[in-house]
Amino acid sequence: MTGGPGRVAWETRELHTARPFGIARWTHASYPRTLVTFAQGGVTGRGEAAPNAFYGETGGTVEAVLPLLAPALTDPWDWEGLRTRLRAVMPFHHPSVKCALEMAALEWCARACGVPVWRLLGLSPAPLPESSFTVGLAELDVMRREARAAVARGHGVLKVKLGAGRDEQIVEALREEAPGVALRVDANAAWSRARARRLLGVLEAAEVELVEQPLAAEDLEGHAELRRLSRVPIVADESLHRASDVPRLAGAFDGVNLKLAKLGGPLQALEALRLARANGMSVMMGCMIESSLGIAAAAHLAGACDWADLDGALLLADDPFGGLEWRAGHLARPEGPGWGVEAR
Repeated sequence: MTGGPGRVAWETRELHTARPFGIARWTHASYPRTLVTFAQGGVTGRGEAAPNAFYGETGGTVEAVLPLLAPALTDPWDWEGLRTRLRAVMPFHHPSVKCALEMAALEWCARACGVPVWRLLGLSPAPLPESSFTVGLAELDVMRREARAAVARGHGVLKVKLGAGRDEQIVEALREEAPGVALRVDANAAWSRARARRLLGVLEAAEVELVEQPLAAEDLEGHAELRRLSRVPIVADESLHRASDVPRLAGAFDGVNLKLAKLGGPLQALEALRLARANGMSVMMGCMIESSLGIAAAAHLAGACDWADLDGALLLADDPFGGLEWRAGHLARPEGPGWGVEAR
């Protein structure tokens, strides 16, 4: 089923978090997100570009590059051809734009068949791992309040942003606020080797479940050394840009955090997941600050992962999509055709 030539269109919206959201590199409250649609034969597929400056993208680059990359989406069933054409124009850059186009192609195919994308891809209907809820980097009393509120809403897993120079106090305070939950930490590449070694005892004493990207992205040797010393699993995020990076990370990390917008789309994330498993690594399905459309796409893959961090849309004040079903930190697998969400 094709029904004549398809049409790609897009619209950029500014999404806002309910409160400013901080990590070691920045604090923002506004996020440009470009919604892409592919329409053909009365069927529409949708994708979301969630640019991140760390990976060389902004809202401006997305708008500039889409006219160059959109013509690559012709036959929505030709997934390998789409990937080849995108790489021919932009071999290594603009992954969130590639993600949006791949998402749109996959949803078009799933909607044409009347099935969810996870079923189209032959993935397991296993329940999703409980998602963490992220406590952004802020003043300590604010982080305490955020943790208390999340636990009161029923979240059983918290991910705490670190990298502010007072990380010991933050970890100890949040463990005190939430003694019964799983605690994860994310330094966003902010620690030196010496600081990371000093913090290992603090993390172990607080029974932290994992630590994401403690050192600079390129410091694989330092991560490998830290992994040998740590009882807490070390998970790569900023060190992972493409699926082909996974094998070289296997000696430095226990696991990888897969984000569709940084890898170039759901199919690229699946490739990274399979490479991680082949190399004996654990896998987290993560996200950017995204609408429920982007989160839904990640959720379709999350059942094959060990951990989930899919709270990006929960942090928004103005999510333009609805349809995801949350019970505290438990996100139900989307069951509707395509991605399973609809515009509000």
